[in-house]
Formats: sequence, structure tokens, C-alpha cells
Amino acid sequence: MLRQIIGQPTEGQKETGRAEAPAPASTADRGPSFSAPVPAAQPQRASNSYNMTSSKNVLANDVEIKGSIKFSHDLIIDGKIEGEVQSDGSLTVGENALIKGEIKTRSVIIFGKVEGNITVLERCELKSNAILVGDIEAGTLSIEEGATFMGASKVGRKPEPAKPAPLGGNRPAPAQP
Repeated sequence: MLRQIIGQPTEGQKETGRAEAPAPASTADRGPSFSAPVPAAQPQRASNSYNMTSSKNVLANDVEIKGSIKFSHDLIIDGKIEGEVQSDGSLTVGENALIKGEIKTRSVIIFGKVEGNITVLERCELKSNAILVGDIEAGTLSIEEGATFMGASKVGRKPEPAKPAPLGGNRPAPAQP
């Protein structure tokens, strides 16, 4: 092993006046060697992290709103809402939710309590703990065992608005006496 104190020559330098290259250390003295640099570990994003581009929005159980709610995509409500909920997306009413007002959406899944009428274009699902006091108008309706539903239901495709008769053209001939 090479021993040198700063400013003092080693044994080889005293004799020759030149610095000598240190002798290679044995592999036992060197420790592990790496031929390529090891890349730094990259932090990985948790799979359940919040995604700003997500199309589902959540109103947590500590949220209370009085007034209308309008949204475009999907919404999960687990808080208290007093007012109309309207969307062309789907609504999930969480277990802790209480909605007092009309719901008009594309589809709805209810786990909590709703006091008001529901109008959905596609599917309305009442889960086993759901409580609905109000009427339902939906394309399809699913009610699990244990759900409470007090109201009337109208299920099936909504009739299309009546089309006005074309002007002129094919009118029936007036009846002759």
C-alpha cells in the first residue's frame, strides 16, 4: 500500500526523483467494481394517485351544497345536496350521500338516499342499501334486494316527440257525402 504524507516524497521518489505509479491493489482490497454507472431510481407514481385528467369527480362526505349542480362527465356524490343535479354523464350516489331534489342524468347508481324524482336516459340502479323516495323514469331499472323504493316508476324507451305532418303533399282526400 502506498503511504504518502503531503509534501514528502515516497521511497521511490527519493531514489529516482520521479513519482512512481502505485502498485495495483489485489482484488480482495478493492471491494466491488462496477463497469457502468447505475441509473438513479426513478420515483414511481402510485396507481391510485389523483389524475387531473380523470373524468370522474368526487364530492366527499363532508361536502354540503344548496343549489343546482351541472356536470358533463361522471360524478360521485357522497355528501349532502339540496337542489337539482343535472348531467349528460353518469352519477353515483354514495353510501353516505343524501340528495334532496331532482336528478336528471344519463345514468345513475344509488347506494345512499335520494328524496326526489329521477329521470335518466339509460339505466337507474338501486343498490341494496339505497333509499329512494320519489318517482323514476328510466330506460332500464335495476333494484337489488334490500333497497327501499317508495314511488312510481316508468321504465322503457322514452317515446320520441311527435313529428308534425308534412305541409302539402300526401293528404287524404276529403270524405264524400
